[in-house]
Amino acid sequence: MPQVTAQGKNFTCETGANLRQVLLANGVDLYNGNAKFVNCMGIGTCGTCAVQIEGDVSAPNWKDIARRSFPPHTSSRNLRLACQTKVLGDITVSKFTAFWGQGLDRSW
Repeated sequence: MPQVTAQGKNFTCETGANLRQVLLANGVDLYNGNAKFVNCMGIGTCGTCAVQIEGDVSAPNWKDIARRSFPPHTSSRNLRLACQTKVLGDITVSKFTAFWGQGLDRSW
């Protein structure tokens, strides 16, 4: 079972599990500010669940690539949408500041 490290917490999940669901199920504050209330609930259209991931995850799908290519995101940043990412191995997840998670400073 893959080990996930996020927001100072460590937990395991099933291989192939959806990262957004895993983070929320383990009490990780995935969304910044009011994005907790205003998000697409995991369908890949809003971009508020953008995170940086180190480790083995699925390749970006078309929804992830498309959403991160529009402002306020930029395709040049090494971010992924948690809702469109499957955990394949041990990972470390980081969240950045700003409403969409596109800030330059780490939140966690």
